[in-house]
Amino acid sequence: MKTNFKPWLYFLIMPFLVMAFGCNNTKDNKKNTTDSTTKVSTPVFVVQKENLQGNLKLPGELIAYQEVNIYAKVNSFVKDVLVDVGSQVHQGQLLATTEAPEINAQLSAAESKLKSLEATYIASDAAYKRLLNTSKTPGTISPNDLDLALAKQKSDFAQWQAAKAAYKEILDTKKYLTIQAPFTGMITLRNVNPGAYVGPSGKGQDVPMFVLQQRDRLRLVVLIPEQYSRYLTPDSKIHFKVKAYPDVDFAASINRMAGALDSKLRSQRIEMDVYNTDKRLLPGMIAEVNIPLFTKEPHLVVPKSAILYSTTGTFVLAVHENKVNWVPIQRGNEDSNRVEIFGNILPGDTLVQTVNEEIRDGSTLQHLIFHSKNKQ
Repeated sequence: MKTNFKPWLYFLIMPFLVMAFGCNNTKDNKKNTTDSTTKVSTPVFVVQKENLQGNLKLPGELIAYQEVNIYAKVNSFVKDVLVDVGSQVHQGQLLATTEAPEINAQLSAAESKLKSLEATYIASDAAYKRLLNTSKTPGTISPNDLDLALAKQKSDFAQWQAAKAAYKEILDTKKYLTIQAPFTGMITLRNVNPGAYVGPSGKGQDVPMFVLQQRDRLRLVVLIPEQYSRYLTPDSKIHFKVKAYPDVDFAASINRMAGALDSKLRSQRIEMDVYNTDKRLLPGMIAEVNIPLFTKEPHLVVPKSAILYSTTGTFVLAVHENKVNWVPIQRGNEDSNRVEIFGNILPGDTLVQTVNEEIRDGSTLQHLIFHSKNKQ
């Protein structure tokens, strides 16, 4: 029996053939995808204690080793100004002279009184000595008269000494009419001219007559944050640069440490003496200071990639039996690649080498790769 092919049957069975072929192809693709997937490995390391020498870069300020605002001791008028801004002066050098006519009058009056009381004392002392010699003859001078003469002699002597002190006081005050440099340095500010009325701060003058700074020796002041104060050692060598000389590396040593923290900034002040004989460095310059931090005893050290900075804190990811545990830590000393950590971590614990927030707390890790050294 001859079978006739019906064309309409072709269009009827074609969709079923396409669906069957597609399903088979999808299964093959899934199989191929599964077979070609690479298993993800997690690098870990075993944390150990080490001595770490790091460096801390902080801004510092250069200030004059000595600086003083010079005021007039007494109310007076400026007579002569002998220096100006930029003048290099020596200790004891005359900077300016002032005049106060009333002081000369007071000195003349004190001198006259001193001479008068000196004469009175000389007379009473002579009278007492004559009575004393006469009293050696019995019955000539009564003991009461001798005592009165002695009392007057002592009284006149005391008044004479008081007059000498008053005269010296006015004489010393007159010496303050000459303004002298208290130490060798440079005048960096001048606020007076001849004829100006000057006096002590708040009494005739609000600004100093001069500002004197010692520039051949400067102080480099740096404020060290509390967490790094444990690593500082006296006499440590430091290096610094300033913007005026970016190609010059200056060196100094830590000379003074405050030994206490500033109550507002929670930092310790340290000072380095900088010898500035060529006068290149200026007070007020800001320096970029590189301070070496020495670890006195070994601590746990990890690569910086092993520290996770989250909105909830700073963590390392410890692994125990393939389970991840976020452990909060605090950072310590550090170098370019590694950092000390402090927290609930012990030597020999296993930590994730390179962390990210996708490795969740409590998750399971497979295919751990141990690194022999905790380096990036």
